[in-house]
Amino acid sequence: MDIRELQAYATLFATIILAVVLYWYIVYLYRSEKKGEKDYEKLGDIALDDEIHSKPINTSDPLPEKKERNK
Repeated sequence: MDIRELQAYATLFATIILAVVLYWYIVYLYRSEKKGEKDYEKLGDIALDDEIHSKPINTSDPLPEKKERNK
C-alpha cells in the first residue's frame, strides 16, 4: 500500500464521516423546529434586524434553574 492509496482511503473515509455528520445535523435542526423548541426563521431575521433598539428574540430567562437554586 503506497501513500497515494492511503490518501485515497483517508479522503473517502473523511468524506463519508462528514456527510453523515451533516445529515445528522440537518435532521436535528428539522426535528427541533418541528417540536417547537426553536424557531429558526426568527433567528435568521437577526441578520436583517440588528439595530440596538430592536426587540430581543428570546425574552425568557435563559437559565431559570440557576435562579431557582439561588432562592
